[in-house]
Amino acid sequence: MAMNASEIEKLIKEAFPDADVTITDLAGDNDHYAAMVTSSAFKGKSRVQQHQMVYEALKGRMGGVLHALSLQTAAKD
Repeated sequence: MAMNASEIEKLIKEAFPDADVTITDLAGDNDHYAAMVTSSAFKGKSRVQQHQMVYEALKGRMGGVLHALSLQTAAKD
């Protein structure tokens, strides 16, 4: 079962209410996405820590319901 872009965005926004989130369906199959997430919660965190925070926000769906997510993160000023 695939996961749609609005579900991904909703989960990320629940974890990071101030986040700017852009989701792109890379293959048109609701299974391969790219996401750009910008949040003040990422300040002072390494890129790896930022990505781990987003994966945690997805509540275990990464690698299961959500097959592939190319992730970019940045801290808001």
